[in-house]
Amino acid sequence: MNIDLTNCRVLVTGASRGIGRAIAEAMAQAGAQVAVHYYREESALALAETLGGGAQAFRADLGDARATTRLFQEVVTTFGRIDVLVNNAGVAVSAPLAEEEARWLDEWRFTQRINLEAVALLCRRAVLHFAERPEGGRIINMASRAAFRGDTADYLAYAASKGGVVALTRSLARAYGKQNIKAFTLAPGFVRTDMAQDFMDQYGEAFALNDIALPRLTEPQDIAPLAVLLASGLADHATGSTFDLNAGSYIR
Repeated sequence: MNIDLTNCRVLVTGASRGIGRAIAEAMAQAGAQVAVHYYREESALALAETLGGGAQAFRADLGDARATTRLFQEVVTTFGRIDVLVNNAGVAVSAPLAEEEARWLDEWRFTQRINLEAVALLCRRAVLHFAERPEGGRIINMASRAAFRGDTADYLAYAASKGGVVALTRSLARAYGKQNIKAFTLAPGFVRTDMAQDFMDQYGEAFALNDIALPRLTEPQDIAPLAVLLASGLADHATGSTFDLNAGSYIR
């Protein structure tokens, strides 16, 4: 079955590389007009040109609350509306407990600011925007298996932030379903991205491979098709659900 997202406007955060890039490409291939968010990776400009279909790149620092809310409005102003918000951007900062406390706290706050606060701000804007239209809209938030099974001691902030994303998404789904607003969570495990590479550089790739049931690590392209399905409306009655994509490394 081919999914047609023609006339669908999608904002994908952190779309310049990794999972976000794969999702942006898959959305565009299905016919969507994609807003490619980026912060430093100016390759997003070339990506938007490659995607076609009216795709455009939008720069914003998600660590800045005002810039985060401004991003949403800029996309609405440019595209006329947003139908699907994909909160993909995130960070994973190694912060050993033995670090000096002020530094550890700074790293904790930075992680929450990007992974949870920015997600919440964009979700808030999306709900207010979707509520103005009878057709509503869809939110797809990127969490992690770490939200359910936990993470290593150096990544406590990451696991906590992703647990917050899951609770936020479920709450939105329950609170706004009658307004035709749907919310879903994707929870990958190890995915071969730059962010995961930092972890594998620290612990070794064998650590990741030995932790999964399948013979190869998950690639960004393994995540994207499910995002397209959720954006299409074909799975709306799964609103509030979390979809695990962790190669069998954690099964609930």
